[in-house]
Amino acid sequence: MGKIIFYEDRNFGGPHYECMSDCSDLNSMFARCRSIRVESGMFMIYDRPGFTGNQFFMRRGDYSDYLGTTGMNDCVRSCRLIPTHRGSYKMRLYEHFDMRGQMMELTDDCPNLMDRFRLSNFNSCNVMDGHWLLYEHPHYRGRHYYLSPGQYRGFSEWNGNSSRISSVRRLADL
Repeated sequence: MGKIIFYEDRNFGGPHYECMSDCSDLNSMFARCRSIRVESGMFMIYDRPGFTGNQFFMRRGDYSDYLGTTGMNDCVRSCRLIPTHRGSYKMRLYEHFDMRGQMMELTDDCPNLMDRFRLSNFNSCNVMDGHWLLYEHPHYRGRHYYLSPGQYRGFSEWNGNSSRISSVRRLADL
């Protein structure tokens, strides 16, 4: 179970909307989002409907100034609850599209893919177990992308606009 509350004003003021599951279109729920409270669970929020556009990972906590915290705009237009995963984690990153070329297998977090594998461009992947975040920069910085179990034949399928991935983190109940 998860619960996220979106507030129109900073410091949890103004009209608000509570959400406890995936919501693909928040347009009619509120005009803007200036603060967020995650009471339980983990969520990805998106600046476009349908779980598209820029995304930001939210875990339990208070975000009294959402714009200052994330650097995103005040348009939160969809959110996705990240299911709790109990068990092993396994993902394969591939150098080329369609799961071809050199392959790297991960079962734990990796703060710097270049140091570990001597590669930082990955064009496809296969998430076998668990939920993961891929980051553009080492040490879990920069734009990030949420991946649930499944095959991603190209970086555009994980909403990426570049094949550059520099760090990877498992989404355990943080």
